[in-house]
Amino acid sequence: MIMNSYKTLFDLTILTCSHVVLAPIFAILWIFIPTAIWLEDRGPVFYTQNRLGKNGKLFKLYKFRSMIPDAEKETGAVLAADNDLRVTRVGKFIRKRALDELPQVINLWKGDISLVGPRPERPELMHDIVGVLPLYAERLIVKPGLTGIAQVYGRYATNPRHKLMYDRIYIREMNPILDIKLLVYSVLLTLKAKWQHVQR
Repeated sequence: MIMNSYKTLFDLTILTCSHVVLAPIFAILWIFIPTAIWLEDRGPVFYTQNRLGKNGKLFKLYKFRSMIPDAEKETGAVLAADNDLRVTRVGKFIRKRALDELPQVINLWKGDISLVGPRPERPELMHDIVGVLPLYAERLIVKPGLTGIAQVYGRYATNPRHKLMYDRIYIREMNPILDIKLLVYSVLLTLKAKWQHVQR
């Protein structure tokens, strides 16, 4: 049995405390990022996608737009690649620091996702992956997360088999201490990306 009853209280506590302590930083980010996105191409600031939550429940995931408008108009649902030409200049900046995912705080407050868990997949991509790797559907037995083992130790384009390996470890071992460690690692990785950019 998966012991994840702590999740709701854990998420709400971290969310509330972080927004109280970091309120000035959040305020700056919520002003700076949307302004930069709009000024670059006058396109939409936000981007929404259908994603699969716990037990396959469909929900809208919110992100800051990091690609050109209508990036998938011609191709349909496809994974972003390294050095993807559809990514804008502002998009590259915010993606490298995971700032494009800031609006997912809305999904956190709504309970669509947890702070830590498997990355929520798009239904179209999940269908294709499960057709080749049926066990991939096991990831849906827990609520998806903003970060997790696969997100910290893998990459966006990590092979589904490796993602499943990471996510199975998390599902088996999930507990508040592990969640805190993964959240700290995620913050450190974001700060590292920012520092490397300053050093260039």
